[in-house]
Amino acid sequence: MKTFLLGMATALIALVLVLSSYFALGFAPVSTAASPMPFEHFVAKLAINARLRHEMPRNVPIPPKESNYLAGAKVYRENCAVCHGLPGQPLSAIATGLFPKPPALFRGKGVTDDTPGETYWKVMNGIRLTGMPGFQPSLSETQGWQVSVLLANANSLPSSVQTALSSP
Repeated sequence: MKTFLLGMATALIALVLVLSSYFALGFAPVSTAASPMPFEHFVAKLAINARLRHEMPRNVPIPPKESNYLAGAKVYRENCAVCHGLPGQPLSAIATGLFPKPPALFRGKGVTDDTPGETYWKVMNGIRLTGMPGFQPSLSETQGWQVSVLLANANSLPSSVQTALSSP
């Protein structure tokens, strides 16, 4: 048993040394043009999903109605569009240079399959090492919910809201 424990300790120390060397010697990809590190996507998804399970709000305090969508569209245009784009418009230079690439929220399914609570958590807290800032210092709770409800219903917005989002 003593030999087994010594072997485990040695393996753990060797693993820490190898990983430390990988980063300290500059082998880890850090530029936006580099491919992701091994298991990077897996570990990041695992961590965010675990955090969301514990912290995301379950109840939406505002109704999904046109006035909230329009207010959310204003918040989105002012704070989100530079990275996530607008319907029918090309992505900005900022968006094309980010790593990982920010999801284009009005192309494909975007985040319409996410609950408003999940989107709200991401908007207000941000996501580390992705370029997604936390807007808690700059948006009110209501504004965070308005943009989250807008995005959760992006595939069924009234024409007035679509116009507000797509006009130059």
